[in-house]
Amino acid sequence: MLNFMRPSRELLKCISKAVFTFPVYRYSSFVSSTNEHEVKQQIPADEQEIKRLSSFGVYVGECLPKFVQKVQIGHTKELEICIHPDGVIPVLSFLKCHHSAQFLNLSDITAVDIPSRKYRFQIVYNLLSLRYNSRIRVLTYTDELTPIDSSCSIFQASNWYEREVWDMYGVFFYDHPDLRRILTDYGFIGHPQRRDFPLSGYTEVRFDDQYYRVVIEPVELAQEFRRFEFNSPWEAFPAFRDSSSHDENLLKSLNFEGQSGDSKPKLNSK
Repeated sequence: MLNFMRPSRELLKCISKAVFTFPVYRYSSFVSSTNEHEVKQQIPADEQEIKRLSSFGVYVGECLPKFVQKVQIGHTKELEICIHPDGVIPVLSFLKCHHSAQFLNLSDITAVDIPSRKYRFQIVYNLLSLRYNSRIRVLTYTDELTPIDSSCSIFQASNWYEREVWDMYGVFFYDHPDLRRILTDYGFIGHPQRRDFPLSGYTEVRFDDQYYRVVIEPVELAQEFRRFEFNSPWEAFPAFRDSSSHDENLLKSLNFEGQSGDSKPKLNSK
């Protein structure tokens, strides 16, 4: 009954054999032994790329000689521009609006605390240009009392980034719309990311069973939690000195010729 649906032999001969041939894929040729992304990371930056970054840094320094103090290439092969603290707004505006820069994205704002320096805080602005597929890092400096101009008028993302730097390091940003803590609790004392901030902090939080609420109290270091290992030569005695021999020499230097009821040792008279 279904013979009318079958093609005839003459029709099959007219049909090209290419219709019935399927492409043969050799999957081994599509799989490489090494990942291309890993190979790109192992290849160092091209000298032409470094030359391009250096020429752009020199160009920025020539356009803003009043604020740009140093131009360098970091260890990550990214351009770094060191500026004066008064040049935060002009330099960031230049990098955002200039047609050869177009750094429209503010990736992050962070800080580094170096107590040995006169201006201990180094403020870092990480910028990204999607148009030119390039990154740049702007560095400036300040101390505990000198404020820095806020960049919220240029980048809206600066709002929370500057609040984080203020919370962690105590760097004050002038003309910030809402400069308050963002990570620590209300009434927190100090700034945790500073080098001089103690590891135990200044306050501790616990739940009070009497008042049925969380209370904040000054840190209390109980005596029973302090462990003194006098037998350890690494802590008590420097230069790998043996503690047992030290105790014997100490006992020999003392004279216990006093009365039996006298517990105070007397030094040998020379």
